[in-house]
Amino acid sequence: MPRVEMTQHLYQFFPQLKNCIITVPPGSVAEALIAINEIAPGFCDYVLDEHGALRRHVNLSINNTIVIDKTKLSDHVPDDATIYIFQSLSGG
Repeated sequence: MPRVEMTQHLYQFFPQLKNCIITVPPGSVAEALIAINEIAPGFCDYVLDEHGALRRHVNLSINNTIVIDKTKLSDHVPDDATIYIFQSLSGG
């Protein structure tokens, strides 16, 4: 099953995920996020906008490759994947 890792910042808002091994079923990025939201209600609201797309300052990668479809979240998450969820850095 795919594993999920995220930055420490997200644990501040979702402490129930801290120190857990998070696994999700293989499938699409959207399905993976729904599975995380079942563990930590509100997670999808935090990382997705009102249209269900990744928020501008959220990045998600599968095995170190940034997802391509940030709108429909259809990128495939294979069984042996690691999903990384992290904030984009902006500013100067």
